[in-house]
Amino acid sequence: MFLIVFACNSKKELTIVPELKYPFILSADISKLPYIENKNIVFYNSNNIEEDMLTTLSQNGINTIRLRLWHTPETSESSLEQVVAFSNKIHNLGLKLWLSVHYSDTWADPGKQQIPFAWQNLTFGTLKDSVYEYTFKVASETQADIFQIGNEINPGFLLPQGDLYNNEIQFVELLKTASNAIRDYSDSTKIMIHYAGLNGSSNFFDKIKSVDFDIIGLSYYPIWHGKSLNEVSNTVKSLSENYNKQIAIAETAYPFTLNWNDYTNNIVGLEEQLIPEFRPTPQGQFDFVSAIIDIVQTDSLGFGISYWGGEMVAFDGPTSQSGSPWENQALYDFNNKALPVLKAFSKTKSD
Repeated sequence: MFLIVFACNSKKELTIVPELKYPFILSADISKLPYIENKNIVFYNSNNIEEDMLTTLSQNGINTIRLRLWHTPETSESSLEQVVAFSNKIHNLGLKLWLSVHYSDTWADPGKQQIPFAWQNLTFGTLKDSVYEYTFKVASETQADIFQIGNEINPGFLLPQGDLYNNEIQFVELLKTASNAIRDYSDSTKIMIHYAGLNGSSNFFDKIKSVDFDIIGLSYYPIWHGKSLNEVSNTVKSLSENYNKQIAIAETAYPFTLNWNDYTNNIVGLEEQLIPEFRPTPQGQFDFVSAIIDIVQTDSLGFGISYWGGEMVAFDGPTSQSGSPWENQALYDFNNKALPVLKAFSKTKSD
């Protein structure tokens, strides 16, 4: 069977694309879970029974786990060794793996795209070779179902060589190199390019039209990307129509309270940072996630969503000033009990 998609241009030409065979992706990013589990923190399901987080998530409709990967981190966190071990556990439970490869030794985002230390002095040709070999190795060792090339790469990645604004040609070449490595490993692996926010997204994806990839991933956080879900919906629709790509909300989150459970400043803590119709309550968190799922799933090329920071409870104790800045947006309450927001995933038809 095929879907008929109307291309968004003056001639309204018909484009025939294969019907999606993938289930609708319902994902949570729980990259820090191995670190948290080493602190012997106990999690509980909605019935207040002690339960492994992966089990709870999978029994509530989550079919995919998103993990970040750093090239050579200072500790084992988000290292290839840790991610491979975690990916095996994920696949053994029948879940898909969505891998966010940062191509950096640490966090990569719109404000920071630092090239790995091991690659800093390479010529561009040698850098491309290194990107290919590393990408192929990661794809083969993790067997990622969804391979995200870079994380929120609005300004490019592997800067300065892959700087979108100063080395656009090189940026595109590096993306193509990574894409080629993934395709050479497996035709079935889905390739995602991830952009943070809504504004400027069309211009960004215009620049990478020659890259072979499957999914447009967008981050959407009201605190940074605006409070209009109509704009989210319109952006999802226009991007899917203009580029004939599947669409995912690759990162999103919302608070179930404005209180805190440690002494670490939270990312969201003020009423003015919220969408007024979604209150900072368990019900409000549920309603927000339900609305985001509905927006993406309604689009004919909607691929899925991933909730960010689902595991980020106050893992370092109640008085820590370097603990979790996300504990009021986690998928678990301050007693580490699963929140009603998980029902937003379990009520969603995923195939």
